[in-house]
Parts: sequence; C-alpha cells; structure tokens
Amino acid sequence: MNLMFRTFWIWLAACLGKKRGMLETSVLPMTVLPNDLDIFLHLNNGRALQVMDLGRFDLILRSPLQKAMNEGKWTPVVGSTLVRYRRPMHLFDPYLLKTRIVCWDEKWIYLEQRLERKGDAAVVGFIKGTFVGKDGAVTPAEIFAAAAPGLSSPPVPDFILRWNETEFLAKKKNPD
Repeated sequence: MNLMFRTFWIWLAACLGKKRGMLETSVLPMTVLPNDLDIFLHLNNGRALQVMDLGRFDLILRSPLQKAMNEGKWTPVVGSTLVRYRRPMHLFDPYLLKTRIVCWDEKWIYLEQRLERKGDAAVVGFIKGTFVGKDGAVTPAEIFAAAAPGLSSPPVPDFILRWNETEFLAKKKNPD
C-alpha cells in the first residue's frame, strides 16, 4: 500500500510541478516508513531498490522522456544495477532521493541514484536501463532523438566501461 501511495503522490506532484531538462536531477524528499524496515529495523535493501524505481518514475514524468515514451508506446526496463549500501537508515529518517542520467551509449542509458541523509549518501546506485517497444529494445539514439533532439551524451565514465566489461566476462563464463 505504501508504494502505491508514494507512486500516486509522485505522479500527482509531477503533473502539477515543474518540468525538468533531460540532464537535470530529480530530487524527491522521502521518509523511512515502518513498512520500509527489515528485521534489523533499518531500511530494507530491497525496499531501497523499490524507492529508486520512484526516482526514475519522477525523472521520466518531469522530463521530455514522458512524451517520447507515450508516443512510442515504450516501457522502461532495468537491465542491471550496481548498488552500494553505505549507511543504515532508520525509522522516520528523512532523506532525499536524487536521480540523474549520467550518460548513454549505443544500447543503454545509465543513471545514478542516491539516497542522501543529512547530506551524506546512505545508498548509491547505478542503473543500466532502456525502453522497450513492440519490436524490442529501443536504442538510446532513438530515445534521445525523440525526447531531446541534438542532445549528446556526456562522456561515459571509466567505471561504467569497467562495469560493462565485467558483465561481458561474467556472461561469457556463464552464458544464459
């Protein structure tokens, strides 16, 4: 129920609120609620990933991605995540969920998501995602041509290149 309420609230705020450019950061004030906790009484790692979904939802709704997504009948999908849990978050801790597009390549869009409490990152995640349509995955080139024509990707950071290399090696060793 909690996630449904949060989703509705984010949708309403995005409809009534300020729109953002493609490379602007989405910032959502949040609070750790009782059903966000695990048995050790801190933010559950799985719930942190669900909360990150909300940040991506806000980013899409407030940017030109929403119109492009609707027109193309695309659905966002996550291909991979890289998450670091740095500090525990406890009941009723307020925090900011920050989501931004880092870059993109020929296949994926890379996002950074941060749950920050008192100015410190408690959880930092990197998401590799794209959109799918009726014919399969949509390339970032097509996505950005529809949402922000002329916008070029910022440089791909070295750690993202290494992340992709690591996944390639893991897949080569353990093919699907």
